[in-house]
Amino acid sequence: MFRAVARIFRTPDLRRKIGFTLGIIAFFRLGSFIPAPFVDFGNVQLCLAANQGTSGLYELVNLFSGGALLQLSIFALGIMPYITASIITQLLRVVIPHFETLHKEGAAGQSKLTQYTRYLTIALAILQSTTLITVARSGALFGTTTVPECTQLITNDSWYAILLMVITMTAGTGLIMWMGELITERGIGNGMSILIFTSIAARFPASLFAIWQTQSFEVFLMVVLVGLVIIALVVFVEQSQRRIPVQYAKRMVGRRTYGGNNTYIPIKVNMAGVVPVIFASSLLYLPALIAQFNQPAAGQAPAAWVTWITSYLTKGDHPLYMLFYFLLIVGFTYFYVAITFNPEEVADNMKKYGGFIPGIRAGRPTAEYLDYVLTRVTLPGSIYLGLVALIPLVALSLVGANANFPFGGASLLIIVGVGLETVKQIDSQLQQRHYEGLLK
Repeated sequence: MFRAVARIFRTPDLRRKIGFTLGIIAFFRLGSFIPAPFVDFGNVQLCLAANQGTSGLYELVNLFSGGALLQLSIFALGIMPYITASIITQLLRVVIPHFETLHKEGAAGQSKLTQYTRYLTIALAILQSTTLITVARSGALFGTTTVPECTQLITNDSWYAILLMVITMTAGTGLIMWMGELITERGIGNGMSILIFTSIAARFPASLFAIWQTQSFEVFLMVVLVGLVIIALVVFVEQSQRRIPVQYAKRMVGRRTYGGNNTYIPIKVNMAGVVPVIFASSLLYLPALIAQFNQPAAGQAPAAWVTWITSYLTKGDHPLYMLFYFLLIVGFTYFYVAITFNPEEVADNMKKYGGFIPGIRAGRPTAEYLDYVLTRVTLPGSIYLGLVALIPLVALSLVGANANFPFGGASLLIIVGVGLETVKQIDSQLQQRHYEGLLK
């Protein structure tokens, strides 16, 4: 293993790519601590300390921004607008035929879809930055707190100051998007995934240190050991797949014989990745957001529905919240897999090139068989996603760890997934240079 790592740094091209990637990561993390214009950095730090750096309503966005959201920095929105735009673009393929046509046009169509995703990212960044600044001005960014400084986060309320803050945060999102594309072109791995990985991994030391401070050493050691076991299980499931054998018939073209080879269609247990967890978290935040903006005036009792939402749908350690979260993840997993994997399209492509599944007729029977297998494989995958996503909430209830418990949820799924893909890319580049590689 150590010899393989040494080979990486002895290869000039690979060493240059890794160095470039690390440089972009360092610049990305630096921007997460530079406050936006007209933000009182001292008051922000006081509120972060008073609330232990967490806010249930903005936990997901804060996670993907590496803590920059609650710092109100120039990179406060992080990569979240791009993630949302990418998911929306994928979903629009089902609704807008033009998007589906572009998807089938190859590189030229994908380039056009990427351009649409960029435009949508900027639009979402403007919307999200405006919302963030509005919430920060109202003093509700950190939830209920007794610290008066949390209502004085912005030093200038004039229209030009707000406009400058919106432009700065939107430009920060655009810069992050550009840096991610630079990593993809000149560095190692998928740039956007690497930046998300960096944002989440940067919060691991602080989360573990918080557990060390608030709990005993035995609890801290137990958390680390359980975390290592969870990581091993997640790696095992993420690598698991159902391989459907496919044979291609031989055909003669002139004097040459084509086809006749055997391959397989890999159907992963977790085909949806982390997207269902993001969907479920976002949907559960909507009632809390609506209730937050419907608070009664001073001296008046809140409405019954506001009280119910505040009691049951804003507390991650409540059993009803966990149940809704789990069921939403299972439902969204089936929904997203149905959109991203089309059995009829796969069956038609196989038939076009003379491929067939042994024992299954080509065409519609093949599509029905693929749909049957996909449905059965997705069930344990959706349950697995739901259980992994519940780990931080269970830890919050049992151990008293904060909601950003590192070993579970979207954070662990992304870190393991991106880590595996990046190692595979490094391994393939080593093997291209006749080296043994990192993986054996």
